[in-house]
Amino acid sequence: MDLNYTEAEIAFRDEVRAFIKAKLPDHLVDQSKLGTSLTKADYEEWHAILNAQGWLAPNWPKEFGGAAWNAVERHIFEDEMTKANAPRVVPFGLSMLGPVLQAFGSKEQQDYYLPRILNGDDWWCQGYSEPGAGSDLASVRTSAVRDGDHYIVNGQKTWTTLGQYANKIFCLVRTSKEGKPQQGISFLLIDMDTPGIEVRPIVLIDGTPEVNEVFFDNVKVPVENLVGEENKGWTYAKYLLTHERTNIAGVGFANAGLQNLKRIARLEQSGGRPLIENPHFAARIARVEMDLMAMSTTNLRVVSQAAAGQAPGAESSMLKIKGTIIRQEINALTRNAVGPYAMPFASEALDEGSNEEPVGPDYAAPATAQYLNNRKLSIFGGSNEIQRGIITKAILEL
Repeated sequence: MDLNYTEAEIAFRDEVRAFIKAKLPDHLVDQSKLGTSLTKADYEEWHAILNAQGWLAPNWPKEFGGAAWNAVERHIFEDEMTKANAPRVVPFGLSMLGPVLQAFGSKEQQDYYLPRILNGDDWWCQGYSEPGAGSDLASVRTSAVRDGDHYIVNGQKTWTTLGQYANKIFCLVRTSKEGKPQQGISFLLIDMDTPGIEVRPIVLIDGTPEVNEVFFDNVKVPVENLVGEENKGWTYAKYLLTHERTNIAGVGFANAGLQNLKRIARLEQSGGRPLIENPHFAARIARVEMDLMAMSTTNLRVVSQAAAGQAPGAESSMLKIKGTIIRQEINALTRNAVGPYAMPFASEALDEGSNEEPVGPDYAAPATAQYLNNRKLSIFGGSNEIQRGIITKAILEL
C-alpha cells in the first residue's frame, strides 16, 4: 500500500485544478462560501459544464459516457472540488440510478435513460424511505399490483431529497407478500407527472424544504419501467446503496469546513485577542484537526485498497461514523465562533435574491444553518447506529 500520489496522479490533480480555475463560475463559488441556497438552475449549470468536459459521471464506464476513473482519481477529483467550493454533483441519477441501470437495466432502458441523465433532461429523486421503513428498508409497504401492461402503485415515500425539482423517481415497491420481506420488493421507474402523485415539502429545522413526502394514489406505471426482474429489487437496492455510500466520510467537506472555521476564528475576538489564540478554543480545533488527519489517512487506505480491486469492509462503516462526528464538531465550533450572531438566525437571508440585511458578518448567517442541517449526517446513508452494528458483527464478531 502506498499512500503517496504517483507522478501520473499528481498530473491528474493538476489537470483538475486547472479545469476548476478555468470553468467554475465565480457566482457558484460565492454562493457556496456564503451558504446561499442553490437553485435547480445552479446545479444544472454546473452539471452541464462537467458534462461538456466528460467529467460528470466519474464512475461510469466510457461506453455509457462516463470518465471511467479509478478510485484514486475519483478521490482526487472530489477532494479538489470541495476545496474549490464547487457545488456538489446531485447524486441520484448519476451515482445511484445510473450504475443500477448499467448493471441490471434493459438495453432499451440504458439507451433511453442514461444519455438523459448526462444531458440533464431528467432530474431523478430517490423513493426508498417510508414512514415505517428507513434503516429497515425491507419493511417498505408502498405496493405495486400488476394490472395488464401496468402496475398500480399506492403508498407513500418520505425524506425524498430535492424531490421538488424531480421529473422522475426510482422506487422500491412491494410486489409480493410471500416469503421473506426482502423477496417481494421490485425496483420501478416512475414519471413524476403521472396522475395520482402528490409532492408535499417538509421544511427542515434550518428552514429549507430540502426533503419531501411523495404520495401515490392509484398511479399507473408501464410494465416496461420495471428494472430487472419482479421481486428481485432488494438485490438492486443493495447495489445502489454501495454507490450511495461512496465518499461517505466527507473528508473534502470536513477540510473545507475546518479551513472556514480557522478563518472565522482569526477574525473573531476573545478577550481582546483573536479567538484562535484562546487556549480552550484552539485545543478544540487542534483535537478535531488531528481526528480529521487520522480519518483522511484511513480514507486514503480504503481508496488505495479499492484501486487495487479490494472491496472495503467494515472500514466504510468506521469512516461514516467518524466522518459524521468530525463534521458535526466543526459545525458546532463554527457556530460557537460567531457567538451571538448565531442566535438571530433568519433562513430567508440564505435564499437566492434575498435583500434581507444580514445580522453580523457575512460568514455568520450560514453557521447556524449548516449546524442544524448537518444533524442529518448521523441518520442518512445508513444511520450511525446501524453502522455500529455492522462493526460489531464484522470486526468484534459479536
